[in-house]
Amino acid sequence: QVQLVESGGGSVQAGGSLRLSCAASGFTTSMHCMAWFRQAPGKERERVASMDSGGGSVKGRFIISQDNAKNTLSLQMTSLKPEDTAMYYCAAAYWSGSCYDLRSRYNYPYWGQGTQVTVSS
Repeated sequence: QVQLVESGGGSVQAGGSLRLSCAASGFTTSMHCMAWFRQAPGKERERVASMDSGGGSVKGRFIISQDNAKNTLSLQMTSLKPEDTAMYYCAAAYWSGSCYDLRSRYNYPYWGQGTQVTVSS
């Protein structure tokens, strides 16, 4: 069974940085995708970044990276804004195509428990 455990959330002031990590275990094949999602109160869960076939994906201020040897997915967040406040989730799915194509939360059957990020102005 795939297990995902996030860490690294916290409270920062606007303009600050945080690095989230997701420790993954239980994959039975390397053909899988991992991504970061976030969900703010009252809003839909949205994809923040995912690994594509070429490596890290950059979404503006956020950089996603993956250490395959350690089965760890990271999200480096810079220039944080109050609107980035949300619960951040690591997600995974078995997939042999481009990870970028897995855009919906419903594409991912495996989820971590989430880590809270709060950005104050």
